[in-house]
Amino acid sequence: MDAVSINTFFLVGALLIALSVLLSPVSSKLGVPILAIFLSVGMIAGEDGLGGIVFDNYSLAYLVSNLALAIILLDGGMRTQVSTFRVALGPSVVLATLGVAVTTVLTGLLATWLFDLELLQGILIGAIVGSTDAAVVFSLLKGRSLNKRVGPTLEIESGTNDPMAVFLTVTMITVLGSPEIDLGVGFLLMNFIQQFGLGALVGLLGGWLLWRLINRNQLPEGLYSILAISGGLIIFAVSNAIGGSGILSIYLVGLLLGNKPTRSRYSILNVLDGMTWLSQIGMFIVLGLLVKPTDLVSIAIPGLMLAFGMIVFARPAAVWLCLIPFKTFSSKEKWFISWVGLRGAVPVILAVFPMMAGLPNSQLYFNVAFFVVMVSLLVQGGTLMKAASLAQVELPPKSEPIYRTGVEIFPTSEWEIFVYCLKKDKWCVGEPIRNLFMPEGTRIAAVFRQQRLLHPSGSTKLQESDILCVLGQEKDLPALSQLFSEAPERAALARFFGDFFLDINTKLVDVALLYGVDLGELSAGVTLKDLVAEQLGNSPVLGDHFEWYGLQWVVADVVDWQVTKVGLRLPADEETLSE
Repeated sequence: MDAVSINTFFLVGALLIALSVLLSPVSSKLGVPILAIFLSVGMIAGEDGLGGIVFDNYSLAYLVSNLALAIILLDGGMRTQVSTFRVALGPSVVLATLGVAVTTVLTGLLATWLFDLELLQGILIGAIVGSTDAAVVFSLLKGRSLNKRVGPTLEIESGTNDPMAVFLTVTMITVLGSPEIDLGVGFLLMNFIQQFGLGALVGLLGGWLLWRLINRNQLPEGLYSILAISGGLIIFAVSNAIGGSGILSIYLVGLLLGNKPTRSRYSILNVLDGMTWLSQIGMFIVLGLLVKPTDLVSIAIPGLMLAFGMIVFARPAAVWLCLIPFKTFSSKEKWFISWVGLRGAVPVILAVFPMMAGLPNSQLYFNVAFFVVMVSLLVQGGTLMKAASLAQVELPPKSEPIYRTGVEIFPTSEWEIFVYCLKKDKWCVGEPIRNLFMPEGTRIAAVFRQQRLLHPSGSTKLQESDILCVLGQEKDLPALSQLFSEAPERAALARFFGDFFLDINTKLVDVALLYGVDLGELSAGVTLKDLVAEQLGNSPVLGDHFEWYGLQWVVADVVDWQVTKVGLRLPADEETLSE
């Protein structure tokens, strides 16, 4: 490659990335997932598009996509809280294994009929598109407020189900490529255990060693993120080399680094955020360049039938079957989880496998996978938040600081600076700092007024539009944000937690007297806590709700997985009277 070609490569690549970034605001205006915009940029720049770029290097696309997916999973793992495993781990693992298998079989049977294929060829298509995609799920759920049963279940499932899809795809390719090989149950079981077992072992052990390495070395600030990314990629490659699942390994590395006191953790997360966006843009542009839109026309009708068959039948059947043992999920939550069976980069990456193996119909597999991904992004991704609203799994937006950053006071410091801007209707406006009920151990480090730095003392009275820099830890964030910031307004969620709030230990007899409810022979000692346990089980989460004697009750506050407050939402007629 000469200097001119290299310069052209840099110019075209940078232009496509810049164009993707500049078009990203269009996604919210059109209601189209941002990743679909990136994919469209690649298609428009491709051979059949305005750019006319001829790109058919599937090996390079496979390399770029795997590198990007590894970085995305590392970032996703670091942002997943282990505390959510209490209610989400079991269902996530079942969905990531049995759920993928069921989706594969049902989708494969439909593909066999629609494309007039042999049964094993149809099952191969089912395996290729059988898993939800971590890149898409993490991207679309990022910053969304879903209840802590549904959101983490979807995130953990998408981060751990790729090994199952890879296992099924490789197995089907082996069977189709070498029919004489006898793949018995024992062989398949051993390969399955190897993928998951080695992947988990290498991920956890390697992640722990990387965590120790990061914490034990004194490096310039900018090098910790490079060490974390390179270490994660080493573990990813080692796991793949010995027959494990590198995808699972690097997700677990991120999970471990994000949930232990890690030196320069906030700097690592900030760098990873940018790297993840670049990975998503680059991966979807490259995948978009690979496809020829004209090739998709011939499979449009059966492709649509397959995509919608998977969306409305195969995925829901798998979800409902897998969640039978988990009684805490409501019907609406199951339907929402079914709907968020988003497909993205992974199916397209897996569709490259048959091409690299030289299987017949490999171009068909690739085109079908790409078509299914496009439909999934546009249909499921474009309606995700509407579906969340209908399923009542969306929570009101939290009050958040306008900016936050870590403070490296000592190597594994968890201290942060939270920045707030005071609005005129906050009660603390006009009050001296000494009168504030701030969490113990937090301090107002600085106050900016009209772009001038003040040195606050206990007698300093806060004013509207003051900018406060508060030193604290993440555990203090809910109390500080409630004190100093306002949640974004969402009219549809204004009364989500109810009109009145009652302590969990309130006796039902007192509630009955207030609202004229006849409790019959119910014991006078029964409390709201007993009622919540009876209606919602032992693991309720924020936002869970139920109806009791015509009254709507909502879990309004949860501390350490224990309900402390319940909201009461008045019926419409009582609400009108109260006004």
